[in-house]
Amino acid sequence: MTVNSSDLFLRHRLKVVEDLWESVLCSECGQELVDLLGKLRLLSSPEGQAPDSSESAAIKLIERLEINDAIRAARAFALYFQLINIVEQHYEQRNQLLGFVPSLSTTETNGNRSSQASFDRAASATLSAPPAPTSEGSRRDSATFEGLFPKLRRLNVPPQQIQRLMENLDIRLVFTAHPTEIVRHTLRSKQRRVAKILQQLDYVEQRLHAGGLESSWESEALTAQLTEEIRLWWRTDELHQFKPSVLDEVDYTLHYFKEVLFDAVPELYKRLTRSLHHSFTHLQAPNKNFCKFGSWVGADRDGNPSCTPDVTWKTACYQRHLVLEKYITSIQNLISILSLSLHWSDVLPELLESLEQDRLQMGGLYEQLAIRYRHEPYRLKLSYVLKRLENTRDRNWQLYEEEDWQRHLPEVKTAAMYTSGGQFLDELRLIERNLAATGFSCTELEKLICQVEIYGFNLAHLDIRQESSRHSDTVGEIADYLQVLPKPYDELSEEERVEWLVSELQTRRPLIPAKLQFSEKTCETIATLRMVRTLQEEFGPEICQTYVISMSHEVSDLLEVLLLAKEAGLYDPGSGIGTVQVVPLFETVEDLKRAPRVMESLFSLPLYRVMLEGGYQASELLAAAQERENGDRPGRGNLKSDAHVLKLQEVMLGYSDSNKDSGFLSSNWEIHKAQKALQKIAEAHGVTLRIFHGRGGSVGRGGGPAYEAILAQPGRSINGRIKITEQGEVLASKYTLPELALFNLETISTAVIESSLLGTGFDNIEPWNQIMEELAVRSRKHYRSLIYEQPDFLDFFLEITPIDEISKLQISSRPARRSSGKRDLSSLRAIPWVFSWTQTRFLLPAWYGVGTALQEFLQQEPEEHLKLFRYFYLKWPFFKMVISKVEMTLSKVDLEIAHHYVRELSQPQNRDRFEAVFDQIANEYALTRNLVLQITEHQRLLDGDPDLQRSVQLRNGTIVPLGFLQVSLLKRLREHQTHSVPGVIHSRYSKGELLRGALLTINGIAAGMRNTG
Repeated sequence: MTVNSSDLFLRHRLKVVEDLWESVLCSECGQELVDLLGKLRLLSSPEGQAPDSSESAAIKLIERLEINDAIRAARAFALYFQLINIVEQHYEQRNQLLGFVPSLSTTETNGNRSSQASFDRAASATLSAPPAPTSEGSRRDSATFEGLFPKLRRLNVPPQQIQRLMENLDIRLVFTAHPTEIVRHTLRSKQRRVAKILQQLDYVEQRLHAGGLESSWESEALTAQLTEEIRLWWRTDELHQFKPSVLDEVDYTLHYFKEVLFDAVPELYKRLTRSLHHSFTHLQAPNKNFCKFGSWVGADRDGNPSCTPDVTWKTACYQRHLVLEKYITSIQNLISILSLSLHWSDVLPELLESLEQDRLQMGGLYEQLAIRYRHEPYRLKLSYVLKRLENTRDRNWQLYEEEDWQRHLPEVKTAAMYTSGGQFLDELRLIERNLAATGFSCTELEKLICQVEIYGFNLAHLDIRQESSRHSDTVGEIADYLQVLPKPYDELSEEERVEWLVSELQTRRPLIPAKLQFSEKTCETIATLRMVRTLQEEFGPEICQTYVISMSHEVSDLLEVLLLAKEAGLYDPGSGIGTVQVVPLFETVEDLKRAPRVMESLFSLPLYRVMLEGGYQASELLAAAQERENGDRPGRGNLKSDAHVLKLQEVMLGYSDSNKDSGFLSSNWEIHKAQKALQKIAEAHGVTLRIFHGRGGSVGRGGGPAYEAILAQPGRSINGRIKITEQGEVLASKYTLPELALFNLETISTAVIESSLLGTGFDNIEPWNQIMEELAVRSRKHYRSLIYEQPDFLDFFLEITPIDEISKLQISSRPARRSSGKRDLSSLRAIPWVFSWTQTRFLLPAWYGVGTALQEFLQQEPEEHLKLFRYFYLKWPFFKMVISKVEMTLSKVDLEIAHHYVRELSQPQNRDRFEAVFDQIANEYALTRNLVLQITEHQRLLDGDPDLQRSVQLRNGTIVPLGFLQVSLLKRLREHQTHSVPGVIHSRYSKGELLRGALLTINGIAAGMRNTG
């Protein structure tokens, strides 16, 4: 199949879905709505941009719409985009199954295809376009294991170097509770059903075409089923009916594990193993659990008072329940499969001995099964395994339903249940060994063993997160209550704090009294760490070993948590062993700059080093080994031997707040610099470093194609280890369909391997770094001059974006602001900040300030510096990543519709000053766009990626009418609120109707952009 025929398939699917969409709307609402939608869709220009709204007749049509018609139109467009998103995902998964590699940007950069009319408008230009450059094609090939390992062989990468990397390969993806998932769980279920029907329709149509037929009763039945699903969808409310609880969010997130990831990840291991051995026959594959999952959902309490110790406890129980149910189903399947008889298959003595132990421990079950499975030992053994799993599940459910996790836990009957996933795994391996000894293997058993190695009994590791001031307030309140300091804790200098904290960490006496007579927040903080201790006792230490401290500024921020952990029994001063790791999250630009100094000071503390070394006993062994290596030389020496590397230290870097604070270019450069500096410090101290990247879904919060982003990291900062957050709507775009999930996991894995083995070294060219530093400083200055120094900007943002309405969406258990009641930028979280700019089509956080920085540098030596930028773009992955993300974002900006928001939503007295702010933004956009085109040598934005270019252009055009609808409804809503007087009716529409309409347009635009925050 050629690329053109693949595109033709996409066009065919879009036509089918659009026809069904129009048919459903006609039957549900009448032809008038379909005609209205047709008129509205003609609003955009052939390039997908909005017309001059001040002269558009269609805009006047929108202004005259009845509220019910406006709401129906908004709902129709939202439904349309959701259907098109499904088609796109289905198309990408289909291409994966057929061996194609779609544009790596599509799921993460809001790429989408739009209406058939719009598609045809651009298809003639793009279908006949020349193929992408060879470098692009090779980049995409190497984004899979099948492309990567032959490439490593061609480049003569030493096999022993690859083997070392395989042994240390450690990829962790952390699902977070950030409130960017705007689509209801109910609708996600409908999306999956539609995708399944489309897949069935594929098979039927392929069979028909092979036979030269056009249709059959099967295709007609599936089309009718598809129509029914769309009608049900139309009659379902898109808006969340209530504010979700934290446990609701847990349920939403774990759905991806249940439906896709549980079965997908073992296939990832098989793909890697096959490809590795094809190119390097004798190399050993990595551990089966080289790709693991974590979760903040149910554990992230930063700014979320609803995330209590009870909720985190229930989350862990819920996760274990889900994975146990999966294992139970798998064992039931194996009982059906492994019907080997003693008459026809030998059995090793160890299996017979195990069965005898099972008979003694579970005599009642033996009586039930002895006759039935007398000659079928594998079925008998698996029946014991099944019963133990069921007992473990039942006890776990008792824990879940227990009102108070601090009460006495149900007794563990060790003979009749499992206390850990390791015990279950041992029994599965016993069966595997016995089968292998008789020359037999079982694919389903191998798959289950892989799943147990990856997920254990916990499914995902829980990361606790809390803001640093909560811990300093807690420690301060305890110290003040006990009067152990000569002055209040918050009046101590940083040096005084560290000195006191270290002294307290070395004493074995308790600091916190048994009875907590403190404030509610302090008691909750203490209870959280006590709950972590109980979690580790019940689920094993691996369930929760990471405590992320957001807004980390100094060493004391980490020692405060370690002291509270000591009081909870998570750190033992006697042995120097800790079972929880404190992870600083450096978020603002100032904190990123401070991060190397903080970690240098931390690693220099003897107490902390001992904990990283695994306690005093391990530290002494390490010192002895070090002396043998270094001869008689005293001191620590240069610990380069793998055996001498200290325990891993994780450091998290935040993209969202640094971007909001300093702009896109400055944020990315500071993160880049911090990684290099942190890696250098870690190596000097013999510490293994893992960088935890707090990426969001949008470019303004660190989002974008993961493959390019990983390749753009300083190579030595990865070394086969990476941890990345997966947030909000990103989960739906990446993990809804199995092949797409596998492709995403594979691209991340290949990028980590490639970056670790094939680092370019360009990051270490000091003159280049100096130029980038200059650009970052200029960009930050220009960005902040608008965001924080322009006196009219805050009013501009609050008035012309739907920030207030976004805050009313029932999409998260967490508030939109850190401090309730404040209407300043500092208290506003990064997600609604980016969400608002995305809705209005400014997308300001992802590009503002870049153009001015580039221009000021170019002005020094125009020709030479432009050549230099072009060389950077070709050779330096970091610079190319920055420019490519800016280019993609600029292609989605629509300043005409953004200007419409300004004109229509500004109060008359503010219009002139808001126009001045808009002009400032428009000028920077024009400058940035022009310079990006010069650097990339493209005629139009995204000329280097025709697929994405067409995708973005078509999406832009169909979103235009939704933007105008949103402005119209926001205008009416705000006029209603402004002129509302009790007892007097100033509008024939209620506030509730108008707000509902506005929220529906927010849903629709988010669906069209496939992005919120």
